[in-house]
Amino acid sequence: MAYVSLYTALIAVGIGQTIVFAVLAPLGRDLGLAEVQVGAIISASSLVFFLASPIWGRVSDRWGRKPVMLVGLVGYTLGTLLFASLFSVGYAGLLAGIPLWLALIVARMLQSSVMSATPPASSAWMADMTTPAERTAGMGRIGAANNVGAVVGPALGGTLAAAFGLLMPLWFAAGITLVAAAGIAWWLPRVGSGRSQTGTPPRLRITDSRILPFMLVGFFMFMGFAVVQQTIAFRMQDVLELTGQETARMVGMSMMFSAAMSLLAQGVVVQRMNVTPLPLLRAGVIILIAAFLLLAAARQPSLFVIAMGVMGFGMGLAAPGFTAGGSLAVTADEQGSVAGLTASVPALGFTVGPLLGTALYQWLPGAPYLLTAALFVPLMLYTWRIRLKRSPTEL
Repeated sequence: MAYVSLYTALIAVGIGQTIVFAVLAPLGRDLGLAEVQVGAIISASSLVFFLASPIWGRVSDRWGRKPVMLVGLVGYTLGTLLFASLFSVGYAGLLAGIPLWLALIVARMLQSSVMSATPPASSAWMADMTTPAERTAGMGRIGAANNVGAVVGPALGGTLAAAFGLLMPLWFAAGITLVAAAGIAWWLPRVGSGRSQTGTPPRLRITDSRILPFMLVGFFMFMGFAVVQQTIAFRMQDVLELTGQETARMVGMSMMFSAAMSLLAQGVVVQRMNVTPLPLLRAGVIILIAAFLLLAAARQPSLFVIAMGVMGFGMGLAAPGFTAGGSLAVTADEQGSVAGLTASVPALGFTVGPLLGTALYQWLPGAPYLLTAALFVPLMLYTWRIRLKRSPTEL
């Protein structure tokens, strides 16, 4: 039941996150927010996530993984309730314009400061429970659980939005993460690094030569992913001439297919192939370039869905390579620290990506995808120069 409770919690978080991305763009437009303002909400919260994740990773070495996961899940629930409540205030006309926008940014930043505890604690728990030979597959299972949520989330979000309005998916996300927290509290055993719980956990810097190449690739990888996540709803709504609720359904279906392809990569391909992290990174980046080019050319619903599926498959290969590569490069005492950094790097990508993507979109709608594809060409070449420097204790 320990693994079941962990995977259930990650599925719940995956549902909540994809629901937010599916409904945030139409919610923002309904309340008169510009594309770049909607992007800024995600960027500001991602910056907080980036800063807080390494701290929570080290805290999990002192407290153990389970208490830190609980803090993150309960914080996610409370933060989502606050975020949804502010949108309700906006719909009621009690707050509008810049004050509403600033309130939404603050609410999302508060939520990120606490919900950022769950990913590093989850990854560190998996590192504690797996051998080096099992590490890549273990990290793939974490990603697969997130992707189950990402498959279910858009479908649920679109259905709830169509039946009850755009706010209902947010209320649902808050409830499901609270249920997941109860499962963690009841079934997950408390584990952590005993050597670090009584002292100061090792502080691992992102510039450490053992992990820096993985951090650089991870940043650009998730920045490109964030560019797509934050602009795809605007792109679909404008190209396909959809209403707000139609956009939520279309984006939800596309994200569901993307997550299903990512689940296929992480839950089947990575689990069945005895492969080290670097080949996964290299293959994933090449596939992502193809996805960005397809998105730039898409004019029909089917091509949007196919492009999102290709992107999901590429991320499904690259993400466990990025996470496992960092974990294998450091010692057992540094697992909490490296888990915090590998959780924070995607958030840094989501700090830059939404602002970059929405600003480029307002200038030229196809620019976000073409520029990202161009940036990924040197990134692809760089992945062939990386060598995994394994820690002596992990060999």
